[in-house]
Amino acid sequence: MNKIKVAAVSYLNTKPLLYGLKQSALMQQIELIEAYPSKIAGLLVNNEIDLALVPVAVIPQLKEYHLISNYCIGAINNVASVSLFSNVPIEQIDTVILDYQSKTSVALTQVLFKHYWNKQVTFINAKEDYINDINNTTAAVVIGDRALQIRNNYAYNYDLAVAWKILTGLPFVFATWVANKPLPQQFIKDFDATMQIGLDNIDAVVQENTVDYYDSKIYFTENISYEFDEPKRKALDQFLLYLKDINLQ
Repeated sequence: MNKIKVAAVSYLNTKPLLYGLKQSALMQQIELIEAYPSKIAGLLVNNEIDLALVPVAVIPQLKEYHLISNYCIGAINNVASVSLFSNVPIEQIDTVILDYQSKTSVALTQVLFKHYWNKQVTFINAKEDYINDINNTTAAVVIGDRALQIRNNYAYNYDLAVAWKILTGLPFVFATWVANKPLPQQFIKDFDATMQIGLDNIDAVVQENTVDYYDSKIYFTENISYEFDEPKRKALDQFLLYLKDINLQ
């Protein structure tokens, strides 16, 4: 039997979801790949994998997609790990460097500048070590563990989930489990059941994933919201509508 190829982001925020999966018998049925979000998105679009915890901005690029899980990487208020960093306020920013690791955060930034901040800026794609280029009127979007590490390094830290909440009144969904083909129903049921295990054992997940730059328990329980519930599904629909209105960088 061919293994189901599954991919997930290698960031801190996925650890509770992967905790139960990695301990389950399902690991005998899957080939698990961990990488950064945009890499995973490309694998799913090119049909090199079957299922992924994928940035939601990639959904319109898929010929076929199935949202197979009741779990996601989302935020109800401040997410802490997806921010626009700057040394000047929004009004003075003229250039924004876009993190190459996430299509969703890049798209969300463009949506927010158009519909929330109502400001035109020049967007440029990031290169390696682009964080060093945050200066004067140049800001940058930084995501994941790197954002947590530098969150106090700049004069202004605009949390993108907070900005979205003010704009729409909704939570935000950064990534969710998407398949590019139908998968066996029993596999889906068993797969989804493993997601809750980590959430039920947060202290154990924290113990395995303690970092020196942020409080993992606060991150897992207050910043990230993992249930793909009705408000988040509504937020995802709203975000996909906004995507039709921008020229994605």
